[in-house]
Amino acid sequence: MPALSRFLRYFLVVGRLGSIRRAAEELGVSASSIDRQILKVESDLGAPLFERLHGGLRLTAAGEVLMAAGGRWQRNLAEVLIQIEDLRGLKRGHVDIAVIDALAKGQVPAVIHAIRSRYPGMTVGLHVQPNDVVRAMITEGAVDLGILYDPQSFRDLSVRAFVDVVPGIVTPPGHALAQQGETRLAACADVPVIAPSRHLAVHQQFEVLEATCGITLDRRATADNIQMIVSLVQQGVGVGVLTALDVATEVQQGTLAFARLSDPVLRPMTLALCTATARAPSPAAGIVLAELEAGFPALAWPAIHAPRQFYTNVQCA
Repeated sequence: MPALSRFLRYFLVVGRLGSIRRAAEELGVSASSIDRQILKVESDLGAPLFERLHGGLRLTAAGEVLMAAGGRWQRNLAEVLIQIEDLRGLKRGHVDIAVIDALAKGQVPAVIHAIRSRYPGMTVGLHVQPNDVVRAMITEGAVDLGILYDPQSFRDLSVRAFVDVVPGIVTPPGHALAQQGETRLAACADVPVIAPSRHLAVHQQFEVLEATCGITLDRRATADNIQMIVSLVQQGVGVGVLTALDVATEVQQGTLAFARLSDPVLRPMTLALCTATARAPSPAAGIVLAELEAGFPALAWPAIHAPRQFYTNVQCA
């Protein structure tokens, strides 16, 4: 960070921790250096920024004002640094992203490839995890951003973009169930079914629907992996229950067909691009977020089954 921001960096950490000693440990500088900086600015301002208490420091009214202004200043500085990097013609930085298994192929990898082409100084770490693990990685700060299902009830997540994803029946091409583009679960009563297990996000929807319909399906297999269900369908073991997102690549390639489940009891699943509420994205993460946000609507049904729509916003150098 530029030298002109040294005091502000010290001040914000002290204000957050309420202790010069702890701030010194976090920043790797001497406590006396931080104290001198704060005393000098207090003298210049003619007002104390902290109350010196027995158990530590507490912001005064003036300190609260400066704390809020300092946060805005840091955000503005980040935008300035991005603009300077633009002038240099090279973006730098590392971004960690967590996604659910359905996004490990197809559109999202294509977006990352295009971003890397535009910004050769940037590196990306990709983590493919179950839905609950993606949520935890975002909130705990293990990744800069993530894509997961149904995050809206969690205050520690900020939703940057979202779309509805529909569950349905996955079949071989030409199967009778897929001819109309949508069907009801009751139509599968006499058809071998490969069911999703609890590991998959669509499982709860499937369980509720099966119980509501009051039918007993011919479950030939249960699987906790999207690719395994896809492979079993392709082998002719039965039809599968997944989301449109799970099989977008195969439907685009013509190796599978998908019929949306239209039972009234079903609700769409919300797929969301999220960051941690308590953590501001880095400049590099901001670049990736902007690209993902711009193309996110193409992950909805039926756009997800239209080829190469997700990354049309990204122009390769």
